[in-house]
Amino acid sequence: MSTSATGLDLDTLDAIDVHAHVEVDGHGHLSLPDDFVEASSKYFAAERRAPTLDEIAGYYRERRTAVVVFSVDIESATGHTALSNEEIAEAAARHRDILIPFTSVDPAKGLAGARRFRDLVEKHAMRGIKFHPSIQGFAPNDRSAYPLLEVAQELGVPALFHTGQTGIGAGLPGGGGIRLSLSNPMLLDDVAVDFPELTIIMAHPSFPWQDEALAVATHKPNVYIDLSGWSPKYFPPQLVRYANTLLQDKVLFGSDYPLITPDRWRADFAKLDIKDHVRPKILKDNAVRALRLDREGSR
Repeated sequence: MSTSATGLDLDTLDAIDVHAHVEVDGHGHLSLPDDFVEASSKYFAAERRAPTLDEIAGYYRERRTAVVVFSVDIESATGHTALSNEEIAEAAARHRDILIPFTSVDPAKGLAGARRFRDLVEKHAMRGIKFHPSIQGFAPNDRSAYPLLEVAQELGVPALFHTGQTGIGAGLPGGGGIRLSLSNPMLLDDVAVDFPELTIIMAHPSFPWQDEALAVATHKPNVYIDLSGWSPKYFPPQLVRYANTLLQDKVLFGSDYPLITPDRWRADFAKLDIKDHVRPKILKDNAVRALRLDREGSR
């Protein structure tokens, strides 16, 4: 048996989903303002759902799939109270066989946020950090997030950045104030230079900047791409080509649950023209390496 430091039995898992959102806390408080949630559901033509962490764990356990879970701290940009990172950590501790907890700390919280992030990793076993530049209102290379990234690099945990267009705010006046340009993946090239030991995961096929994302991931050895947020049947041809060749060790399965389910994603992925030896890399093996699940505590 290969049991990782997180408590995952890597041998029995069929897959690792690196991208699932925690939409609600134990008190019914939503992770996003109501108008953002409505806009996102409409954009994805998805039923509005907000499963609890226990429900998420049960859902993924039935599918023999581990899952990275997180919310997004957008307090400074929107005034919306963030979900509790500690609550996510506590749920992950209850479901160590399935849940991989990532934290979210608004970059606007500066050095205090960095100290909090360190505490969440060292005392609450958080395994990474999630950023959404467009909603949080910062450019990845403007250095506002650098105190957080310094901690992530030092502690050896990955940073997951939303890239490309977002359904959040879509259709609202002015897009709800969300600036798409802040999620151009080319901005992460500077971050990869400044933090060469930090694992960076670019979330989603990066429409309309797919070629930029492929260029950064090909050039910078510490940068990965997760394939969440799109059904695989809509992947651009160049993304499929690179996933089969140059980036076969650097692309990761992600769904964007609950907006896109792993069932839907994997059904469409099965029909995609991916080489047989590449499929297990995308579904699980690359995530084991990127998330460092095969280190410290394996036996």
